[in-house]
Order: sequence, then structure tokens, then C-alpha cells
Amino acid sequence: MEIEIGSAGVSDAESILGLQLLCYQSEAEIYDDHEIPPLTQSLGDLLHEYDTRLILAAHRQNEVIGSVRGYLEDGTCHIGRLIVHPRLRRRGLGARLMYEIEERFATANRYELFTGHLSEENLRLYRRLGYSEFRREVVSPRLQLVYMEKSRLVHEA
Repeated sequence: MEIEIGSAGVSDAESILGLQLLCYQSEAEIYDDHEIPPLTQSLGDLLHEYDTRLILAAHRQNEVIGSVRGYLEDGTCHIGRLIVHPRLRRRGLGARLMYEIEERFATANRYELFTGHLSEENLRLYRRLGYSEFRREVVSPRLQLVYMEKSRLVHEA
């Protein structure tokens, strides 16, 4: 079955939010925190992001099965909320979404994202895509955010 990745429409927002809630359950379990921002985001908050971010959605037939968001600021493309339906993980869709968001911001000098320090699958994916850690931020005794970056030169290689 073919998967299409493109700009998400406002009509995709409810599906993206539902998928986000499903996907971030595993992160909440890792950190024993069910109040993480992706789980508390409202539909209104997500709809507001359409004004400030590019939101991509991966569709298979009429189902949203993945998504990622990005925006450009001072030459840096900030990437966030990469999600892939749990039943479709480890099939390359996360990498496809990342390549697509990077391509959409091809004029960026660098790409930046963050993930939790215990999120091994995420860290592995980002490292495989050429990202490297450049700082950590302690959020709580249970959570450190690992900030990762990739220069455009690595992207073009």
C-alpha cells in the first residue's frame, strides 16, 4: 500500500492529535510522566501551530500514519513531534518524514531537534540520519532533553 507524505491540511489536525496521543504513550511510560506536552496539547493549540509551522502528514489511504513539524528561525530549521503509528514503526517511515521536512527547509544552515535522554530508539534514528548531540537540558530528576543538530553540509552529502 502506498504512503504519501505531504503538507497536512487543517482537516488532518484531529487525526494528527489522536496519533500524537497514541505515539507519546510510550514516551510517557519511559519517563513515568503522563503530563508531557505532547500528551496535554489541545486541538486548539495544534491548530494554532498551522500558523507558525509546516506540518507534514504521512497518509496511507485515508489514514494519517505519521507526522512531523518544522519551522525556520535565524537559519535553523527546528524539527519536532515526529510520530509514526506504533504498528508501522521500524519500516523507514520516520526517516522518510525526516528527509521530507529537511527537504522542505533546504535553505536552512542547520537542523535542530530534541528528544529525551532515555528515548533510545529516537536517539538511534537521529544519529543514523546524521544528527549529533550538542547540549543537554535537565528538565526534572527523571528527564534530560538531548538537543541534536545536523548541518546542511551533512544533509547534502
